[in-house]
Parts: sequence; structure tokens; C-alpha cells
Amino acid sequence: MNWTLSFGGAGVAMAALLVAPVVTGQQRAIRTVSSISAQDKASGAKQHPELLKEFGGAYVGAQAKYVEGVGRRIAVQSGLSNAQGDFTVTLLNSPVNNAFAIPGGYVYVTRQLMALMNDEAELAGVLGHEVGHVAAQHGQRRQQAAQRNAIGGALLGALTGALLGDSGLAGLVQKGIGTGSQLLTLKFSRSQEYEADDLGIRYLASAGYDPRALSGMLASLAAQSSLDARVAGSARSMPEWASTHPDPASRVTRAANAAGATRSSNTVRNRDAFLNAVDGVLYGDDPKQGVIEGERFRHPDLRLSFTAPSGFGMENGADAVSITGSGGQAQFGAAAYSGNLASYIDGVLTRLGGGNGGVPAGEVSRTTVNGLPAAWRTVRATTQSGQVDATVFAYDFGDGKAYHFLLLTAAGQGVGPFSTMVQSVQRLSAQEAAAIKPRRVAVVTVKSGDSAQSLARRMAYADNQLDRFLTINALTANAVLRPRQRVKIISW
Repeated sequence: MNWTLSFGGAGVAMAALLVAPVVTGQQRAIRTVSSISAQDKASGAKQHPELLKEFGGAYVGAQAKYVEGVGRRIAVQSGLSNAQGDFTVTLLNSPVNNAFAIPGGYVYVTRQLMALMNDEAELAGVLGHEVGHVAAQHGQRRQQAAQRNAIGGALLGALTGALLGDSGLAGLVQKGIGTGSQLLTLKFSRSQEYEADDLGIRYLASAGYDPRALSGMLASLAAQSSLDARVAGSARSMPEWASTHPDPASRVTRAANAAGATRSSNTVRNRDAFLNAVDGVLYGDDPKQGVIEGERFRHPDLRLSFTAPSGFGMENGADAVSITGSGGQAQFGAAAYSGNLASYIDGVLTRLGGGNGGVPAGEVSRTTVNGLPAAWRTVRATTQSGQVDATVFAYDFGDGKAYHFLLLTAAGQGVGPFSTMVQSVQRLSAQEAAAIKPRRVAVVTVKSGDSAQSLARRMAYADNQLDRFLTINALTANAVLRPRQRVKIISW
């Protein structure tokens, strides 16, 4: 979380393009675009900095250069452009498994998803799949089939069973609640996924890679999704590539068959080159943006922490931490502060309402939380299916700094299920802040006597060590490791 003062996300405008048929390895025609238009370039250039902000910024260094090279080589296979320089490929500093592309030649993959991969061909397959979505105009068709997915409306819809109504406060709430960095995509349809899989496999084969790589990556994504479902707090990792690109498990066999149908003899995987590149990449939360461990969020630079209610998931976005559960939705963030908590709260409400003066007058309540001056105010928002309570609960951290929760609960509940959370906010000591360390991918060489079990004990987690080790290395439970084999672990 970078703690800028704006909430909301980047929208992606999909421009209409001329289409031309191509044939995949399965000999099934897919209509794709044949060029990058000036309109797309302009739109992509406008969206690019917004997407960087929403997804934690660009990850820089040797890993990013490596991803850029692989991405450009696979992107030109799409026919959108024959010039690698027409494609901007970005490794994102995000702890969620995600990848996407937008018209204009912009392709993205998160460092977290990179860490799940095990060779260069898998990286190329994922990036090729995403470019395939653009080439086949899936984003445009998806937006034509469904209204823009304003995440605030979707979250409130999950709470009330309907999207927000047209009251002033409904607009306020819609702008106020979001999932931070994950505002890009609606789900693709099954047929669109199949088309992008087919195109990604075709691009792999034409670029000289083993076309079976995408099938292997889909299997890893299915395994990661299964693991996430078993790990506490898995809700914070959603939506991810396996969510916005639904049901990877059912596509594994189909992708393998599609790879076979290409009749390609290519077997290039470039595993060592990939492992050299991924070695040392950040894994999980970047402490500079705050870290989530179970139900607790800690930010070492801002020296603060809080604990989410039991059963609620957290997601660390670019501008805020989102907390979601069946009892309500919440977001923790910051705004400009002049030293008056009442004015701060009114300012948050007014700003979230678009500055239209639709927030009714009212008094704030005051208290002290773990030595911090605090105040809150609840307003009632009317939706198409009923009413909800919207609460801003703010804290004065001194030195001109204030932070707040924006809470959504059922009408009449006020703070409701978030009462323990709003009381948990506290300063971190210098020692506590200094003790927060990042996790990184470490590539190690198997020695004689090593096993999956022994190496898993080196994983920087207190839980599910073996499952985590097997998943990031695409290994089965009965896998036997060989001396001099290279594998990944997650270390501090």
C-alpha cells in the first residue's frame, strides 16, 4: 500500500479494431486484430501509469528486464506488431497472482505469479495467453456484454444483494469502497478462455517454445488456488489470475491436447535461465507497502498495525487495505489532515461523495484507542434494495498524520462486526517495525540426502510448509528430488 490520497481504480477502454481470421493448432478459426491502432496506443499510454499505481508500481531490476525480453518475443507472435519495441511489458510489484494485457501493446505480470512459474516457456505462455485476449478483442466484447464493474458497487452488492441506487450517499459509498489494486477485470467466458489458451499455445510454438508449457502453468494455478482455499486469509489474494480467468483445472487437459495438435517438435523451456532470473524476487507483501500476516496488518514505515475480525479476509491495495467478509466491507487508508478529526471525517465523506455537498450534517463521536485520539461518524445510505450504514472511523497519529477506516455494514449496525478492528489500531514500536522483513524466492540446489520434506522446512512460513514448497515447484506429494536439481524455496 503506497498510501496516496485517492481511492478508486484504473478503467481500461477497449477500442474497436479491424479483425482478421487466424487458425490455431486445433484448426479452429479465431478472429483477431491485425494491428495496434493509434487510438489504442493513446488509450494504453493513458491507462499505463494508472495501472502501475493500482498494482504497486513497476518492479525494477534484472528480473523486470528478463520479463520484458520474454514478453516482447512472445507478443510479436500475435501479429499485432512485428516490432518488439511496440510492446511495453511490465513486471508489477504486486503480491497477488495476476497477469493481463490491454490494447496499445501493454502487457503485465505480477512478481507473485512469476514466482509460481518454473521455466521461461511457462512465463511466455501466460504472457501469450494475455496478449491473445487482446488480439481476440475479448475485453471489448466482455464490456459490451456487462456493465462496467465498479468494484465499490460490486462489494456493496455483495452486502445488500443489489448495486447501489441513485441517492447521493449511494454514490458516496460506491466511490469509497474498493479492493485497491484489483480493479481491472471482469471474468472471461469459457469460450474466451479457450480462445486465449489456443492463441497462447500457438504463440509458444511459433516462438520456438514447448507448446505444452501453458498446460503445465494452468496445473500450477489450479494447485495454487486449492492451496489458497486452505490457507487462512486467502480472501486477500482475490481476485487473481485463476479467478478472473476461471477454472484453470478444467483447462489443463484441453490445453495439453491443443499443444499436441500443433504438431510442434519444440521442447525449449529455458528452465535454468528462468530460475536465474526469479532468484531473489520479492514474494508476498512488500514491507514498504505494509504486510499482512493472518488477520494482522502491519506497516513498518508508518509504524502502525491493526487486526481484522475473525473470518474476514484482507487485501493490500495500492491506496488502501480492503477487509471483506459476510458481515460487511471495510477499507483502511489515509487523507490530508489539518489537525481536526471532525473536519477530517467530513472531508473524507465529502470527497468520497464527489464534493457535491450530498453528505448530511452531523456530529462525530470521540474516543481514545490505544492512546490515539480517535473519532467516528455513521451516515445512512439508501440503495435499490434497502439501506446500509457507512462509517468513517479516524485516528490522529500526530505530526499531521491521520488514518481512517471506511466501513459498510447493514443498516442499524454502525461499526457492527468491525468493533474489535477499530479498537485494535496501534502504533508499532521502532523495534517491532524493524523486525518486519520481506520474503524472497531463493533458488537452491538439491544435495544428496535432501527431500521435499527437508527443504520445505526451510520455507519462511509457520504453516503449510510442504504444500507451499510442492506448489511453487510444481511437484507432486510423492516427488523424489535428485542431487543437483534446482528448486525454489521462500526465505526471509
